[in-house]
Amino acid sequence: MSRFLFVVPPLTGHVNPTVGIARELAARGHDVAWTGTETVLRPLLGPQAQVFGTGTRAFRTQGGHGLAALRSLWEGFIVPYARFTAKPLDAAVRAYRPDAVLVDQHTPAGALVAHRHRLPWASLAPGAMELGRPFRGLPQVEAWMTGLLRGLWQRAGLPEEEFTDPRFSPALVLAPTGPALTGRVPAGVAPPGPLAQIGPVLAARPGDPAFPWERLASGRRRVLVTMGTLAGDVGADFHTRAVRALALCGDDVQPVIAAPHGLLPELPDHAIAAERVPVLELLARGTLDAVLCHGGMNTVGEALAHGIPLVTAPIRHDQPFVAAQVEAAGAGLRAPFPRATPEQLAVRLRAVLDEPRYRTAAARVGAELLAGGGAVAAADRLESLVAGRAEPRNPLV
Repeated sequence: MSRFLFVVPPLTGHVNPTVGIARELAARGHDVAWTGTETVLRPLLGPQAQVFGTGTRAFRTQGGHGLAALRSLWEGFIVPYARFTAKPLDAAVRAYRPDAVLVDQHTPAGALVAHRHRLPWASLAPGAMELGRPFRGLPQVEAWMTGLLRGLWQRAGLPEEEFTDPRFSPALVLAPTGPALTGRVPAGVAPPGPLAQIGPVLAARPGDPAFPWERLASGRRRVLVTMGTLAGDVGADFHTRAVRALALCGDDVQPVIAAPHGLLPELPDHAIAAERVPVLELLARGTLDAVLCHGGMNTVGEALAHGIPLVTAPIRHDQPFVAAQVEAAGAGLRAPFPRATPEQLAVRLRAVLDEPRYRTAAARVGAELLAGGGAVAAADRLESLVAGRAEPRNPLV
């Protein structure tokens, strides 16, 4: 059997898909370990997970919109995190001696270490941001990103003539999504290696918190509000508007809100609020009727996989693109994050709750996403990577 090392950033939405993939690999007799910031990974993975810690330090909070958000992401997190983790990642590879490495696109140091040790490695694409080269129409932006990656390559002491974009493994790119949310990747801009869009990875998560199930009111329709783990203070005003919008929807709607308490206004008695909620379990139990979110790939994919329509208010990065795909598919509606009034949000929420066409479209898109194969398809691909085969036993692209 084989050893797989997963290299992930300290971001909940990036870690969660790896849990189901690891569980499937373990069921087949393989060994799986993670490397990253243990203080973040351990609560998400559980006490039994094997984690090679890379240490802990604070990184700049992501902010802004458009190109400002892109600059913040790269200069405030991706590059400094790669520099900080380079040596610990190398030590983890030497200690664990994996047969293959799965590298999140936001942790390029993992690709550099795999290249140095001549290990087969796959990329994990956490969103739609990179798959279709969204900045190909802005060559200066692409050149800037490539320059940062070349700088990391040189810093790692790797031969210049062997440079390859560490975001994209030439052997395999795993994306826990599907064409329904990423669009058809344009010809000539696809990743250099095989792209496997496996759909959402749906598996129980050891780090899911307890939930007051007894407070779910019968006879009410429930709307989950979640703006992801990186919205930060920019979400405070939006949460106030969202709470008001849900009140305008009427007493038959019960809000279930995942947000830090400091970001929330006073809530009605029937609302449920917690810093974190077990989203997959809420969906699997059939307790939700709609989701109001930021358009993050994980939240959107998981909701659609359960046939739940959405209202999205995208903030940055790939979220506007994903939100547009949801609306184009008829599975939900968009709202402008900075400008949507409570009244406008309420109109959209009532529409996805009351009009059956949104739920019908959500179920159709969800079925398309689930056809990607999820954790089973990912494990097939990773096994093929170790075996040196270009395709898995049962190709699912």
